[in-house]
Amino acid sequence: MFVDGIIIKGIGGFYYAEAAGSVYECKARGTFRKEGITPLAGDNVRVALGQNGDENVIDEIYERKSVLKRPPVANIDRLFIVTSVCDPSPNTLLIDRLTAIAENKGIEPVIVITKADLGDPSALLKTYTLAGIKTICTEKSGLNTDEVKKELSGHISAFTGNSGVGKSTLLNNIDSSLNIETGEISRKLGRGRHTTRSVELYKICGGYVADTPGFSSLEIDIEQSEFISKDDLPFCFGEFAPYLGSCKFSTCTHCNDLGCKIVEAVKKGEISESRHESYKALYNEAKYIKDWQLK
Repeated sequence: MFVDGIIIKGIGGFYYAEAAGSVYECKARGTFRKEGITPLAGDNVRVALGQNGDENVIDEIYERKSVLKRPPVANIDRLFIVTSVCDPSPNTLLIDRLTAIAENKGIEPVIVITKADLGDPSALLKTYTLAGIKTICTEKSGLNTDEVKKELSGHISAFTGNSGVGKSTLLNNIDSSLNIETGEISRKLGRGRHTTRSVELYKICGGYVADTPGFSSLEIDIEQSEFISKDDLPFCFGEFAPYLGSCKFSTCTHCNDLGCKIVEAVKKGEISESRHESYKALYNEAKYIKDWQLK
């Protein structure tokens, strides 16, 4: 008998698949290892249910929409990038690096601005609204989270952001059963700072949220493992799309080139100067990376 489900956790060679209202402990089919395939949290799978005491087996892994390498998780379709108005001040280069990584992976970025009651979020709102990225404001107390809850429904999501921006407060207000201590790894998950980092999915607001780990340092991992080439980078800034292919020279880098339509759009206020500065910083990083360094 077969059932379709989703892997919510993998540990020690065992995988836990939620299917047909139950969670099944499974082993992976032996051929996966020969093919160099590792089942991941978030994978949509077909499970062969064991009979007469036999093990349940993950028989097939369906096509993935997206994959992150570190942390290893599949089919994330929304990345919530949490930043604060103040304390700490927003790091737009970090935000833009993360939005670019998300776009490159086919993941929708969502900006959540916290502590909006302690400062003026209008500059951030203007920048990311102009970029066409959904942007939500919440308060230090965690109020105004209803819009975030709506965005979680029906999706597999992850949260990321610098320490101190209010991720724990935000997540606790979304679902108090998480009981995440501010600035600390979730006690509910029983994790210390030096324990094995594995990914687990939790049902929240009609969707799943990936714990990656302690809902904290995702940006540290994916910055190091999800490289974007200089040729792909322009396509990771969605607001560039209407201008790509229209520049004077086909070799245009969209930095400061003569006849660049993106540079012209920045001067006209059609593209945020802040976003373009981040693009140039990421481009200048990428152009010095050689293919052999990525192997």
